[in-house]
Amino acid sequence: MNRTLYSFLFHLGLPLIALRLWLRARKAPAYAQRIGERFARDLPPMQRGGIWVHAVSVGESIAAAPMIRALLTRYPQLPITITCMTPTGSERIQSMFANEPRVQHCYLPYDFGWAAGRFLDHIQPKIGVIMETELWPNHIHQCAKRGIPTVLANARLSERSARGYARFAKLTRPMLAEMSLIAVQTETEAQRFRDLGARPECVTVTGSIKFDLTIDPQLLERAAAQREEWQAVQRPVWIAASTHAGEDDVVLSAHRSLLANHPDALLILVPRHPERFNSVFELSQQQGFNSVRRSTAQPVTGQTSVLVGDTMGELLFLYALADIAFVGGSLVPNGGHNLLEPAALDKPVLSGPHLFNFLEIAAMLRNAGALEEVSDAAELAAAVQRLIEQPGTAKTMADAGLAVMLANQGALQKLLDGIGRLLSIR
Repeated sequence: MNRTLYSFLFHLGLPLIALRLWLRARKAPAYAQRIGERFARDLPPMQRGGIWVHAVSVGESIAAAPMIRALLTRYPQLPITITCMTPTGSERIQSMFANEPRVQHCYLPYDFGWAAGRFLDHIQPKIGVIMETELWPNHIHQCAKRGIPTVLANARLSERSARGYARFAKLTRPMLAEMSLIAVQTETEAQRFRDLGARPECVTVTGSIKFDLTIDPQLLERAAAQREEWQAVQRPVWIAASTHAGEDDVVLSAHRSLLANHPDALLILVPRHPERFNSVFELSQQQGFNSVRRSTAQPVTGQTSVLVGDTMGELLFLYALADIAFVGGSLVPNGGHNLLEPAALDKPVLSGPHLFNFLEIAAMLRNAGALEEVSDAAELAAAVQRLIEQPGTAKTMADAGLAVMLANQGALQKLLDGIGRLLSIR
């Protein structure tokens, strides 16, 4: 398949795109809004000539935030346009940069050549930075036609994904060859990109910028104050974050087992997607837990056993409130979520076995003794209980995770240097 055939098939798929939007809007009404932006119509007025950053959803937006803040400092004369594909990503972007007038935002149009071209003509960026592996052939080609260098930042490419791209070599090879810089996390992934057609001189190993997460001391102070306000300084508090459908029952079952030995334990349960906030809260209540929702500002009391984190942009704060962190998307075959956020906060980290989106990071944490994997409710309950009852073990795990974070920082600087070289050419 070449790009012409790809574009033809993409146009044939327009009814399926519309159906997908409609189905998603039934669960998350925000998908029914700002549809024009997805076709490069009704775009908001924007400053031109800056840096375009694409972060597909929430996780990529969080990972991109330190880079974006560094770019704002390095290039005070340039606006930054951030695009994403999901309403949750959009909310996160707007909340993170609400007070930054040089940051502007819209959805990235679908990968039609005409839509990509209209979008680029609207913002006229000096450079495009795409987070991780969100590769769209027409967007990249339209950048190349206009002489706009494109960067794939914090790039990941699993063996499985590489095999998938290889099946469409006539589409993949020209697309990768048009990219100006591919900043990958590991040498193994770098070789996969080269084998698929990326120019060797454009592929560089930087490591993961997720290691460059820095924690604001005020966040820790706010978390400590919140624990005092709840009169929960001495209570064992654990968090199950970024959970997906199929995991909440397991987490609540584990919490029920934990309460048999630690009746004062508090669980902070944070669903990954906003459309699940209501159902998870209802599930917690139906199972008999005294539950409150974070969004209502209802106080957490000594009788509260579950706090449902149903707010956006607070995950780091909720991690900071806990003593022990379980990272979801890993008990079900979703591939896991960012294990480094709780590690950066000096928390012992637990996860399920499905971590194929974070294989290298998981291996680093596991080998350092900072990560324990569990498979079911019984194992999760036992792990949390052991860490509560053995604070020395919990501290050793937490410190090991923080050490892994500090030892692997520096990827952001390498990425910024690469972006700077391309901007200097422009």
